[in-house]
Amino acid sequence: MHTEHQRCAEACYQCAAACEHCALSCLQEKNIDMMRECIKLDVQCAALCRLAGQFMALESKHLLSLCRICVDVCKACAEECSKHQLQHCQQCAKRCRVCAEACLQMTA
Repeated sequence: MHTEHQRCAEACYQCAAACEHCALSCLQEKNIDMMRECIKLDVQCAALCRLAGQFMALESKHLLSLCRICVDVCKACAEECSKHQLQHCQQCAKRCRVCAEACLQMTA
């Protein structure tokens, strides 16, 4: 795997793990109705980031297209998670921003 792909793949996998942790933690919150959009975006972002990591490992010719989508979804997830002051949401937002930046650099 190319060095730049390796860095981005690591950011994607770390983001996916943070999103999965956030979604699980959100399910434990008292006001789960308030967390619905966060959970949805966490699950979507985690799935997409894992797929992007796979595409990098496979050196797919469709990688750049997927990275562009990953940037959008990571930004949306970061924005939603940022609305909540919960530690798991703030950590997830941070990882999503790092991943979005790494994927953006891949597409440049």
